Amino acid sequence: MNIRNPVLTAIAASLFASGLLATTFTHAASANDAATLGKIRDTAMGSNWAYEKLEDMTDLIGPRLSGSAGAAAAVQQVADTMRKLGAKVTLQPVKVPHWVRGEEKAQLVDYAGRPQGVVQNIVLTALGGSGATPAQGLTAPVIIVRDLDELKARAAEIKGKIVLFDVAFDQGMADAGLGGPAYRRGSAFRTRGPALAADLGAAAALVRAVGGADYRLTHTGTTGLKDGKRIPAASVTAEDAMLIARLSKRGPVAMKLVLTPQTLPDADSYNVIADLPGTDKADEVVIVSGHLDSWDLATGAHDDATGVTASMGVLETLKKLNLKPRRTIRMIAWMNEENGGRGGDTYHMANKATLDKQFAAIESDGGVAGRTFGVQAGIRPQYEKLFAPLQASLVPIGAGVLQRRDVIGAGDLHAMEADGVPSFTPLVDSSVYFNYHHTPADTFDKVDPEYLKRHVAVMSALTWYLANMDQPIGRAPEQVE
Repeated sequence: MNIRNPVLTAIAASLFASGLLATTFTHAASANDAATLGKIRDTAMGSNWAYEKLEDMTDLIGPRLSGSAGAAAAVQQVADTMRKLGAKVTLQPVKVPHWVRGEEKAQLVDYAGRPQGVVQNIVLTALGGSGATPAQGLTAPVIIVRDLDELKARAAEIKGKIVLFDVAFDQGMADAGLGGPAYRRGSAFRTRGPALAADLGAAAALVRAVGGADYRLTHTGTTGLKDGKRIPAASVTAEDAMLIARLSKRGPVAMKLVLTPQTLPDADSYNVIADLPGTDKADEVVIVSGHLDSWDLATGAHDDATGVTASMGVLETLKKLNLKPRRTIRMIAWMNEENGGRGGDTYHMANKATLDKQFAAIESDGGVAGRTFGVQAGIRPQYEKLFAPLQASLVPIGAGVLQRRDVIGAGDLHAMEADGVPSFTPLVDSSVYFNYHHTPADTFDKVDPEYLKRHVAVMSALTWYLANMDQPIGRAPEQVE
């Protein structure tokens, strides 16, 4: 409503203050103006709501590996919280892998210079999808390789051996803002190495922990092992990998390894979907999301309870301000990002015929171990200028950076992004994130509440902005010229 007459303006202002014109002014209040974006930012920055929900998820539930009781409890917790907030909640069924770890221990039982009767315990943890040793364990020589090419070159030596991929995490890259590339290099040995070793007849595979904190922490994660070739596979700490390497310089090293994980039948689970309905473009959707499952070594605070609770915080912020978006804002807590990606795949397939109605999608899956500096946007260069008002609104909290990329590649969004849905993620300092990621140290106490507030503020402003844009922002396939 555009009121130009001064008298009518005064009357309207009085009625609006009394709440009588709240519905009439919905569209005006929904505009992407500086005042509205500022209110969203400041409201999020002044709220501990997401931090309190993070504490509930991590401390009350704990680990949330797919198929576990913790994962089921988290589905219920998030659904109940969103219903209390007034969102329209849907539980989307997802069949998920159900892998459980069992006993896990290792000892160096023979090496040059070993005193009589001495063995050395090795700190390790089974990797996702690992096969099992016999119940009494297996004993075999350890062979060390430092890349996949070396593994292939030494193929004749591998059969019956325990292969150790001894590749140090490049913390220098992480310190320079390249934590993601550093992690992808290291994790390639975890995802690909055990399967290649299995193909060459290895008895088991060990991978040096992929992370920057050398506090004898293991680092779990998924592997590429397949049924029929699931050899035992584990992560060893950086310190133990270095010990084995030093002892190997003196002569042969033998290890006794016990791993007894199980791969159980697929379990029933759900994506939690909570909608804040739109107004004149309600059939179009802006997704804001994080993944609900976590690995089982810790409570998954950074990976990815912060992503889920920050996404929940977006709806809480907008509801608190009584703001009505033009497009429907859809909070999704994805299930099974860590060891299967089935939650994202299930949603993609359910909406594949109408992906043109998925206007944009956001996923937070990088924790808040560092500051959030802005947004990574999977858009073409010509659309970057459209986000200037959003950037300006986030400058006061030091989060006005827009980093454009051709592809974001967020775990649960990759299929939708490949099919044309523009994707976004918060731009977070990742220099220390991999100290905690997939380790026993990923706990609530590692989350700075001020960092989480800024994260929620960025996600809330971005989500609102996308839900109310007048201009299209293109489809991802157009990025390939």
